[in-house]
Amino acid sequence: MDLEFDISLSSGYESSSQIARVLTENWVEKNIFCPNCGSSITNYENNKPVADFYCPKCNEDYELKSKKDKMGKKIVDGAYSTMIERLQSNQNPNFFFLNYDVKKFQVHNFIVIPKHFFTPEIIEKRKPLSSTAKRAGWTGCNILLQSIPESGKIYFIKNKQYEEKNIILDNWSKTLFLREATNEQKGWVFDIMICIDKIGKKDFNLKELYTFVPYLKVKHPNNNFIEDKIRQQLQVLRDIGYLQFTSRGNYKVL
Repeated sequence: MDLEFDISLSSGYESSSQIARVLTENWVEKNIFCPNCGSSITNYENNKPVADFYCPKCNEDYELKSKKDKMGKKIVDGAYSTMIERLQSNQNPNFFFLNYDVKKFQVHNFIVIPKHFFTPEIIEKRKPLSSTAKRAGWTGCNILLQSIPESGKIYFIKNKQYEEKNIILDNWSKTLFLREATNEQKGWVFDIMICIDKIGKKDFNLKELYTFVPYLKVKHPNNNFIEDKIRQQLQVLRDIGYLQFTSRGNYKVL
């Protein structure tokens, strides 16, 4: 995998945004495979409104966003209303996020976020444009990376280090069960995944997870049985193979 952009493609373009689009899309098409089936992906030629790439073999769609310099905690996206409509339909694509060094035209990070990790909760509504703006009242949105569990951020490249293809495919397959879940069901699963991420180790116990009860109570103020809910979600995550039960009250992330 080559981390360098083909800067010869920027010839003839003056806009920095156009140059970034041409270089990043070309790099993705040459270097990235479909994380669902491992096949090559193809660029949509007609600028399809909801996606930039697709896999001819398994028909997965991917939208590309790129950001220069640091990854940050947020990804700037388009219209808030359009994003929410997409989340409520079956038109939502998976998400490619490319982070690059603008001086060296070099990729630093590349991740894919499966579409089943997109819920309204991770979408932040920005302030409407002022009345003096060309598109007065238009309201954009941000995608909150910190609200997505680590298992929902699948790295192809992390800090310029490549991940093995078989590991990428395996990480993708681990969370496919969430495609059939409702947003409410996913909300609780994501909350528990994020709490496990915050513990910061593969092996953990129930006591450690119970320390997040105040945090979960704030997120779910109408639920008076938070500890019961934690145990229920651990059972769900164990049954689908995300966790392993090692002994009474002890778990391991697989």
